[in-house]
Amino acid sequence: MAERALSFGAVAEEYERYRPGYPAELAEKVLDYAGAPVADALEIGAGTGKATRLFAGRGIAVTATDPDPAMLAELRKHLPPGVGTRRGALEDLRPDRQYGLVYSAAALHWTDPAGRWPRIAALLAPGGVFASFGGPFGPADPVVRKAIDEAQAPFLESADLPSPDGTPPESALQWPGTELERSELFADVRQVVVRQRMTLTADELIGLLSTVSAYRVLPDPVREQVFPRIRQVLPATVEMIADHTAHLARRC
Repeated sequence: MAERALSFGAVAEEYERYRPGYPAELAEKVLDYAGAPVADALEIGAGTGKATRLFAGRGIAVTATDPDPAMLAELRKHLPPGVGTRRGALEDLRPDRQYGLVYSAAALHWTDPAGRWPRIAALLAPGGVFASFGGPFGPADPVVRKAIDEAQAPFLESADLPSPDGTPPESALQWPGTELERSELFADVRQVVVRQRMTLTADELIGLLSTVSAYRVLPDPVREQVFPRIRQVLPATVEMIADHTAHLARRC
């Protein structure tokens, strides 16, 4: 996991170019849940700042953190006003101040489960809001999904990450909501889904896959084989499901 978590810096520019941004509705769900104006926020695993811009654009003073210096360097190229940056993983952050909102966009699974929730709670003001959002991103057409799986099968069984706490995909409440519900540090746990669909060209999809950790950690000669194989089975354009599942909770 540590290797995969730090695999993105080598393709930071591609990450910014090919990874989709987050819909405005996602920020609206988080801020509606907060129920009061949020002045400041800490972002865990900011990457190149896709979610940073989502919240900073609503007048929130965001401190964006990431352990990868290359990702932070790319983020700073697109830095909105009022955003500060700090290099470090969640485990490196010291609770020298507290925030009204702590959030993580498709990055919480990279954090160390040992002490994860006490660390996050220590960064939140009493009654402050925690939000985590992300979700699988893949072709809407099952035929295309199967073709990709078969093309990459000689090199990679799956690019997906299993649920960190073993929650099966058919469960009504997904991780990290499951862990939040078990924690005595958080209350009012909610799970909401924001639907998103988009169309990518075949080349754009290959560009996006080149930023996925499962492919990043493959040896270079293997990656040089797997992407052409996938490209051969793709139609000219691919309809993608990019739904976001958000988990919201309040610090007790």
